[in-house]
Amino acid sequence: MSTTRAGTVTGGPSPRTRPPGRRPVARGQGAVVCAVSLGGGAGAAARYGAGLLWPAPAGAFPWTTFLINVVGCALIGVLLTVIGELAAPHRLLRPFLGTGVLGGFTTFSTYAVDVQRLTEDGHVATALAYLAATLLAALAAVWAASAATRAVLLRRSAR
Repeated sequence: MSTTRAGTVTGGPSPRTRPPGRRPVARGQGAVVCAVSLGGGAGAAARYGAGLLWPAPAGAFPWTTFLINVVGCALIGVLLTVIGELAAPHRLLRPFLGTGVLGGFTTFSTYAVDVQRLTEDGHVATALAYLAATLLAALAAVWAASAATRAVLLRRSAR
């Protein structure tokens, strides 16, 4: 790269010199960004509402966050299995429901903060149990929900 007298940097490809057929990365992604944003807002609002309805006492096992993450993972298993079986799902279905709604609903950050708080408050055994139980239950939920959904879909297609 070089610098012109005005101090601007030159040498990188300008939009006019881009090879033919190559689009800028962001172009055409507006609908996907909107779908993820709208879905994420809905999922996060649902998670927040669940936390208000069933708050966990300090030092106790955070059941609400645990159940949110496990149910969310099960729903992701159902969603991805169903989408995989559809002939031509709408291109915004997965970004809206999977990344948006279910990504906003499930929460790794709250899970991590819960583990940190439990540990700092001297509830190390609870923190470790929560850490392991969430991981195992979430993985089991995705697997079980996906397998059950696949079995239902196979039964329906056999009719």
